[in-house]
This record gives sequence, C-alpha cells and structure tokens, in this order.
Amino acid sequence: MKDTARYAKIVEWSEEDQCFVGSSPGLIYGGCHGTDEKAVFEQLCQVVEEAVALYRQDGKALPPPTSGRDFANKMQNVA
Repeated sequence: MKDTARYAKIVEWSEEDQCFVGSSPGLIYGGCHGTDEKAVFEQLCQVVEEAVALYRQDGKALPPPTSGRDFANKMQNVA
C-alpha cells in the first residue's frame, strides 16, 4: 500500500465559495478547489502525493495516518 492511501481525502461542497473543496485532514487542509467534483478529487490525490514527497524530501516523519477515521461527524458542526 502506498503511503498516500493512509490519508483520508475529503471533497465537499462549500456554499461560501460556491465550489468543491478538497482536503486531507492531518496532512493538508483546503488543498484544492473547483467546480467539478471528480476533477477536484483527482487534483487532491496529486496534492497528497506531493505533500508526502515533500515530507520525505525534508526528512520529516509523516503525520499519523487518518484513513478509516470518522470525519463526517466532526465536520457537521463546522460552519
């Protein structure tokens, strides 16, 4: 399994921005955005790969994995 698969990837609609916003909690927040949900997810996957590569390049330990965690309930209260 690739290290990038260890991080949750979330694409959600933003009423405020009127577009889809992609993030990977614990790794990147608000990493990309656009009007096409699928394109935003594809871009988010690339951004996560780049973030992991930067951690490695800088010799830093990766943040704890987030895949499999329940972010939906935590995000309900975000306005």
